[in-house]
Amino acid sequence: MGHEMSANTDVDVEKRVPLSRDRLLRGAIVVADAGGLGSLTMRSLAQELGVKPMSLYHHVANKEEILDGIIDVVFSEIELPSADPDWRSAMRHRAISARGVLGRHPWATSLMESRTNPGHATLRHHDAVIGVFRCAGFSVAMAAHAYSLLDAYIYGFALQEAGLPFDSKTAPEVAEAILARFPTDEYPYLAELTTEHVLQPGYDYGNEFGFGLDLILDGLEMLQTTD
Repeated sequence: MGHEMSANTDVDVEKRVPLSRDRLLRGAIVVADAGGLGSLTMRSLAQELGVKPMSLYHHVANKEEILDGIIDVVFSEIELPSADPDWRSAMRHRAISARGVLGRHPWATSLMESRTNPGHATLRHHDAVIGVFRCAGFSVAMAAHAYSLLDAYIYGFALQEAGLPFDSKTAPEVAEAILARFPTDEYPYLAELTTEHVLQPGYDYGNEFGFGLDLILDGLEMLQTTD
């Protein structure tokens, strides 16, 4: 009985937590993480927070403001590039952090550069990345090229990874099932890649991220020395 009363008390305390803009945005992220962006409505958010839908409008004007806010929260979760004079290392760590954050919030990838009312965390992040390039000697134009190229790769990889029908644990099972459905002599190179690469012990598609990232950084370093 005592345990049950304690549990009920905890629930009551949680329900009495005042609604704030920060709590609202965190709740919106929980909803989007669980069911995708399409599941995020004023009604579903109010249900997640245990409040009436109309109470949300005391903190945000509409859903667009919520989207602005949650994208800013996502940007705040990405590690800012350090002031390390080794710009490659700073950009590599930033890219790896961004991929990890987008892996936790796959719904956010397509919205990261779409907002016309960016928040403080978003602007601070962009400024820090540009600052690393400029302090490393990149011209303004080259800094713009480098930033665009890296983000296109990070966001594109995150989208592709989120859409894969397997993860590192199920890749062999899925690959074998697909391979069994077509004649290997008709698609010899696909069969070869599947058997000699995907089906090998320890295969993880995520490892491709580092390979491509280093290739881009190598290219930028070469261009930066001739800029």
